[in-house]
Amino acid sequence: MNQSLFLHIAERLEGLLGKLPTSLQKPILHELIPLKELFLQQRAPRFVLTGAGSLPAQEIVAALFSSAGLSDMRDVLTELYRWQEIEIGALGKIMLLDARGADDSASDLVRDELNLQAGDVFIYLQESGTKLAGRSREQDFLAGLLRQNGQAKIVAIAFEKRSRRARPKQNGDEPDGANSNCAAKLASELSSRPECSGRVIKVFELRSEADGAARDQFSRELMALLSAELPNEARVEMIRISRDRAAQTRIAQVLVKSTSAMCTAIGAQPIPLADLPILTTLQLVMISGIMHISGREKSLRAATEFSAALGANVGAGMLLREGTRALLKFFPGWGNVVCGMVAGAGTYAIGKSATAYFIEGVSLKDARRTYLASRKKPVRQKLPARSADPISNDRSD
Repeated sequence: MNQSLFLHIAERLEGLLGKLPTSLQKPILHELIPLKELFLQQRAPRFVLTGAGSLPAQEIVAALFSSAGLSDMRDVLTELYRWQEIEIGALGKIMLLDARGADDSASDLVRDELNLQAGDVFIYLQESGTKLAGRSREQDFLAGLLRQNGQAKIVAIAFEKRSRRARPKQNGDEPDGANSNCAAKLASELSSRPECSGRVIKVFELRSEADGAARDQFSRELMALLSAELPNEARVEMIRISRDRAAQTRIAQVLVKSTSAMCTAIGAQPIPLADLPILTTLQLVMISGIMHISGREKSLRAATEFSAALGANVGAGMLLREGTRALLKFFPGWGNVVCGMVAGAGTYAIGKSATAYFIEGVSLKDARRTYLASRKKPVRQKLPARSADPISNDRSD
């Protein structure tokens, strides 16, 4: 299912929400907006590569995303000073702007590219043995780009190109022991610059002689960090690339609980059966979103098939509950509250079972058990308050 069709569904849903009482519209839209950013405005994350320029971009990308199942990068052509789309594994893509080594004229090209599309994260690479003047020049360039590029963050990597023992000492090198902790030293240098202070999310140290296991561990840590720090629009793509089950589960929980909260509010409106199209659409989009997080393609048809595959007893139970909800709506006050709780509990149970099946990899039989157990849990009547960062807004089950 393509993005344009999903966006059409969201717009139709917003139109249906316009028919709800005014008191419900604003809190529901507050839950819908971050979900649209995550799933409907999804785009590739944008990384700006700065710092040392001796290593080919292909080699750097291979090291950064080695645990993502990359194919051979040697045949990938990279372009300097221009945004370029690079496929990472089979599940996603990134946008890369290699700004290393830019002279005055090339700097203008880099700034033009950043005016067209701002970077999300600057990856600053510093190689061991770089003289102080060279480091200062590279960090000056980074600081200048950051002044232009809004709220972008920095991931710095102190790269040990070769063993210190194997490299003969040269004029201009710093005294012995000055490079004993490259990562800490680099962090100190960056934090001393006003443009960089507070924007460095982590400084890694990576050795050229590191084995495959060490590189994969570095790659997993980096991608988990990026999944947490990227803007909402770029997070899902990064999580699909990383195949980080913990991050997938975290975003799925946000999706499930926000959707359940919206269904609770919608189900409490005092108009019998008028909310069924909205609830059904929300539930199917929720399942499709969970499928997409797990690495599958978005599909309302597949979401419908999964919902049906929960079993005939589940389907009969849903019909019974909807009939009960329709009757309760004729009793104002507590009847509406109960209806909302029933709608929210059913949506929450469907979402939990979809998370268990598509992300945790349980069997369909176990997914049914999860559904039956989860629908018995109480669902909050109030919509949760929206935080500045919906992913970091941990909500207990």
